[in-house]
Amino acid sequence: MAGSGERRIITVADPAALAKTAAERVIAKIAENNSRVAVCLTGGSSPKALYELLATPEYRGRIPWDRVHWFIGDERLVPRKDPLHNMSMARQAFLDRCAPAANVHPIPTDTANLKDPDKSAALYENELMAFYGAEQLDPARPLFDLVLMGVGPDGHTASLFPGYPAVEETARWVVGVPKANVEPFVPRVSLTLPALASCREMLFEIAGQSKRAILTRLFAGENLPANRARSIRETIWLVDQAALPEDFRG
Repeated sequence: MAGSGERRIITVADPAALAKTAAERVIAKIAENNSRVAVCLTGGSSPKALYELLATPEYRGRIPWDRVHWFIGDERLVPRKDPLHNMSMARQAFLDRCAPAANVHPIPTDTANLKDPDKSAALYENELMAFYGAEQLDPARPLFDLVLMGVGPDGHTASLFPGYPAVEETARWVVGVPKANVEPFVPRVSLTLPALASCREMLFEIAGQSKRAILTRLFAGENLPANRARSIRETIWLVDQAALPEDFRG
C-alpha cells in the first residue's frame, strides 16, 4: 500500500514560520480524530523547532495528550543517551514534559539490539501491528493520523536510501538497514514506504539553503526515496524560501 497521490507544496518565509505552520497542521490533524491518535515523528535537525513549539503553552494546551500516541519513522541504533538517537531528541524537546510515558513508542535500541537491526525492526513491527490490531494494512483505516518526514542530501527519507533494498520492500512494515548511505554510518531501523504511506497526512519539513540542491533534483522528478514517499491520503511539503530551487514557480 504505497502512496500515489500528488503532493502539495506550501512555501514559508523561514524556519520559524516552518515550525509554526507545521505545529498548526499537527494540531489540526489531531483535532480531526476524536478517538485514539497516532503520530509518527521524524529525526534530523528540521523538526526540533516544531517539537519545542509543541511544548510551549500556546500549543501544549491544545493537544489531548492522554489519547495521542507517538511513534518514530526511523532510528539510529545507538544508545538512548547518544545525541544521534532520534526519539531521544524528541523526548528532550517535548515528549518527556508532555506525553504519558505509555504513549511514547520508541524503536528498541537497547544493548542487545545495537548490532542487530533486523531484530529491532521485527520488535517494532510487532508493536505497530499490535497497536493497529491487524497484520495487514487496510487503506480504509490508516495506521497513522500524521507522519512527519524529512529529506536527506542524497534524497533519502526516514532511513530509506537510494538504491537500497529497503526502498523496494512491500510486505514488511519495518526493516533493518545495516549501514547508512550518509553520515553517521551506523545501523538503522526504518519504517517502509507502505507503512509510512498508511496515514491521513504525510508532512515533510524542508528548510535551509543546504537542501536546495536535492530539492532541485526531487522537483525535477528524479526517482529518489523522498519522491516515492506519498500518503494514501494527503502529502504536504513545507519548504522555506532558502531551500527552494531558484527556478521554482509553485
